[in-house]
Amino acid sequence: MSAAGRAPCGLPRIGLGTAVQGPRPDPVRAAVLRAIQLGYRHFDTAAHYATEAPIGDAAAEAVRTGAVASRGELFITSKVWCADAHPDRVLPALRRTLSNLQMEYVDLYMVHWPVTMKAGRFTAPFTPEDFEPFDMRAVWEAMEECHRLGLAKAIGVCNFSCKKLETLLSFATIPPVVNQVEINPVWQQHKLREFCREKGIQLCAYSPLGAKGTHWGSDSVMDSCVLHEIAKSKGKTVAQVCLRWVYEQGDCLIVKSFDEGRMKENLDIVGWELTEEERQRISKIPQRKINQGRRYVSELGPYKSLEELWDGEIQYK
Repeated sequence: MSAAGRAPCGLPRIGLGTAVQGPRPDPVRAAVLRAIQLGYRHFDTAAHYATEAPIGDAAAEAVRTGAVASRGELFITSKVWCADAHPDRVLPALRRTLSNLQMEYVDLYMVHWPVTMKAGRFTAPFTPEDFEPFDMRAVWEAMEECHRLGLAKAIGVCNFSCKKLETLLSFATIPPVVNQVEINPVWQQHKLREFCREKGIQLCAYSPLGAKGTHWGSDSVMDSCVLHEIAKSKGKTVAQVCLRWVYEQGDCLIVKSFDEGRMKENLDIVGWELTEEERQRISKIPQRKINQGRRYVSELGPYKSLEELWDGEIQYK
């Protein structure tokens, strides 16, 4: 993992994601423990994933067995869910997260979506009546308090557009360190990357392979003819080409596979690079946002269309 390095903000460039379909504590714990042994140090979870507890168990076991010298060698990210995106619920939510993790702090705590739901709404399907206006300023002030108390070493956001980031930066006392968003060769985020680079916000890519196999994912990344041709010519897998492309953008990335062979493969993206011609070919892949967030759009909610949720930045270009 040391070869992959860290971003300037301290975030390890490659992390293991733990969003799974349904409760799977034993497989998650085993996968995280094996990932630590393989060299992963960044683990991405969220209250909504219900994987905090097995990550905490794996981290504690890794320290006990000497796989890592201390918890300080690990970088743990979690996220406050929309049902807790209320000013008075953010800090209690983080305390529950820390209890689940059996830890005194998280390295990074993020707002999962720029969305507020009624308290208690943790599982889909969501109804139009579940959504409430998102009080960005008040929620962010609560996030800043988490940081001041030392419970979150850094704070950030997920799924924020340029416009929403601009609004946040207009009043934030502590600016977000990271914006975790969908990034892959089919959704390259040029505008957002330029904005975040200018503002000193690190981009972290989720679904760098297109989330194939999930209820909202797509085969469009892994089935890309361009990526297959490049992978064949380089003697790499399509996944490695995708991850290397994200890596070369300067982004951090979250990979998600509990298969040991793939976990090793996903780390093997350093020590080689794409050619300029290959980068140009990838840059011309037609763009389409995969995770559009349709379940957060409602005629009765604050976002009545995808255009409003993404501030027009979902346009295919």
